[in-house]
Amino acid sequence: MKVRLDINNKAHRQRIKYVVGDLVMSNLAWFSYNCVRYHMGAVIGHTSLSSYLTSNMVVLGQIFFPLMMMVTYIFSGYYNNVCRKSRVQELLTTLASSIINTLMIFFLALINDVIGVRGSDYEMILILLLLLFGCVYLVRAIITNRASNQIKSRKWTFPTLIIGSGSAAVNFANKLNSRRKSPGYEIKGFVNIPGEHPVKGNPLPCYDLDELQEVCDNQDIWELIVVPSRDDTHQTMNAINKLFALGLPIMISPEYFNKMQTPVTISDIYGEPLVNISRSSMSDSGKNIKRALDVLISIIALLLLLPVYAIVAMIIKSTSPGPIFYLQERIGLHNKPFKIIKFRSMVKDAEASGRPQLSSDSDPRITPFGRFMRKYRIDELPQFWNVLKGEMSLVGPRPERKFYIDQIIPLMPSYALLHQVRPGITSMGMVKFGYAKNIDEMLERVKYDLMYLNNMSLLNDIKILIYTIKIVFTGRGM
Repeated sequence: MKVRLDINNKAHRQRIKYVVGDLVMSNLAWFSYNCVRYHMGAVIGHTSLSSYLTSNMVVLGQIFFPLMMMVTYIFSGYYNNVCRKSRVQELLTTLASSIINTLMIFFLALINDVIGVRGSDYEMILILLLLLFGCVYLVRAIITNRASNQIKSRKWTFPTLIIGSGSAAVNFANKLNSRRKSPGYEIKGFVNIPGEHPVKGNPLPCYDLDELQEVCDNQDIWELIVVPSRDDTHQTMNAINKLFALGLPIMISPEYFNKMQTPVTISDIYGEPLVNISRSSMSDSGKNIKRALDVLISIIALLLLLPVYAIVAMIIKSTSPGPIFYLQERIGLHNKPFKIIKFRSMVKDAEASGRPQLSSDSDPRITPFGRFMRKYRIDELPQFWNVLKGEMSLVGPRPERKFYIDQIIPLMPSYALLHQVRPGITSMGMVKFGYAKNIDEMLERVKYDLMYLNNMSLLNDIKILIYTIKIVFTGRGM
């Protein structure tokens, strides 16, 4: 594991550099601003700069505000991916963070501490913004530039497997290796997609798809690049669906991504234009905020709904023999199984035959109280626990069982892309379509979930939550 550990250590050190650099420069920026405030006459009651800088309020501010800025940097997503950074994205992220920090500092500490001349007040705010942005961005740019030079000179490489073994895959690898400035990929071998014919005489090893997990562990693989040589979307998407379980970045060319009948969003451009299909179109800051809201709302919901849980549990126990909760295996983020938890709405051993069955409005397995719970989506309330554990999100594609996924993917290969995000308690498919009673209806609902995937945003999540609340209170759950 030496290579993997070496890269992980480099990534860890890189993240530490960014965090320490941001903390030091945020302190410097705030200290410099206090000096400017004093000299511009925005401070009264102090006879010297030293007495002002050593006053209790300024010292407390020197501790509090840089830490507050660090929280903004964390939520901005800047520390999510530290190995390969876009210079433009870095500049925009730093500018946005600086604007947010400036506004927070103004409303928390400076709104009543103004000179009184409008032009001077605006000048003070602008100086604060320039100091925060200039100090932080300077160090960030230096760290990023050094890392970029290490990658381009091949001193820092990322062990990579190419998914595909035909001529297109080999030509792509040769193209990467022939670049004067390295994009950072160190090709360790190829993985054969069923139906392809491996190129003979290829010096690099060619592996089977079934041994991919072992290969990734033994070869310390960092990234996967999908380069199919055959125009067979079904086989390729079957292969991609298996890749999600590895938890590694999955890159694919925009040309092939177009064939999935899904809009292309090129989020990572480094040497060769590749689409990262292992991550959603939502920004890193959006993902961080979304997860924070998931945790916060789940904790509040679990606490506030304790009386409801107790009442529902007693009714279930008194009206139908069997357990209160129903656990069922579903497939979630990165194609990994988890146990979804619900209030039991069906009779005990509803699937005693062992074969999964979809329910309908007239399903005799549903208990009378279970029908009421489904109508108002009460049976889904325990899933706040799944959200808190990180297995689900408040909003996301509804998770399915592997039995049905294996039937959906041959008919709609792009379904595999849903495994790049956490499944949700509610989804666009649930509010626009509802429960599916057969495979055809599941396919219709998947179209809405794919639409959500391509338009993920916090605003859309809020809209879906509002629609869900409306459905719950109007009893249109079934």
